[in-house]
Amino acid sequence: MDSYSATVIRVAGMVTRHVAAIQMAANGRRGPYRVGAGSAVLFTSDGFLVTNAHVVGSAEKGSVVFADGSRTAVEVVGADPLSDLAIVHGKAPDATPAEFGDAETLRVGQLVVAVGNPLGLAGSVTAGVVSGLGRSIPVWSGRNRRVIEDVIQTDAALNPGNSGGALADARGRIVGINTAIAGAGLGLAVPVNATSRRIIASLLQTGRVRRAYLGLVSTPVRLGANAIVRTGHRDGLLVAEVLPGSPAERAGLRAGDTVLSVGLKSVSNAESLQKLLFADAIGVPLDIAVLRDGKELVLVAVPEEMTDGA
Repeated sequence: MDSYSATVIRVAGMVTRHVAAIQMAANGRRGPYRVGAGSAVLFTSDGFLVTNAHVVGSAEKGSVVFADGSRTAVEVVGADPLSDLAIVHGKAPDATPAEFGDAETLRVGQLVVAVGNPLGLAGSVTAGVVSGLGRSIPVWSGRNRRVIEDVIQTDAALNPGNSGGALADARGRIVGINTAIAGAGLGLAVPVNATSRRIIASLLQTGRVRRAYLGLVSTPVRLGANAIVRTGHRDGLLVAEVLPGSPAERAGLRAGDTVLSVGLKSVSNAESLQKLLFADAIGVPLDIAVLRDGKELVLVAVPEEMTDGA
């Protein structure tokens, strides 16, 4: 047997037992009806599973079936549409929990194996390579638009029902939670990294993820040669709009400013800014260095908690 096949078989054997088919239900006039289905990954021995927020939807309860046929009812612990991650909990299963890896170690061209339940076919395995890293998926929650950062792109075949399933590396460690089909031959997965671990921890503790809000609409920009020499920054965020009444407006930011750093940390894209805007930034003054009319200014903003109306 060739080494590629041997590796895929070994990883499939390790990962399949961690992955369950999930069905979510809601109560209607005529009784319960299905509102979502996909896959979920067991990551604790006491019955907590991670899946996609879009699989859970607005449901509060459902059921999961593991590869060995064991079934258990689950309840939603928390969901975060802005990362497309959700946690459900059921009776402690016989299955062993998965081992999380670190998507930050992935390289383009690296072998990955996807395990899920596409089209209702339990325990389906596909394999491919990491086709791209650092992709982003725009998502909405209420009026808030953000992006899921550092998304993994793979050519491992994903189909409806794979959502919420596992993307594993050659050592059987879960490096991503499959989330979307980007097109023919392209799939996307939310990375397992420091940010997603932080989101999962928050969902486990409180059932939600608190985020800070500045009120900027921006786009990445490469600085000119003179600005690079003057500021020491190569990239920044060009402010396209400052939302009325927002912390950014109160701090004095204007459309046309180029944000260089926030809280002394360089920002070059929406993802790098988002990483700074979790719960611990709410109500804490942040120094924002901007380039305006060729001059570098430091403004101070106090982020507020993001709400559906923000």
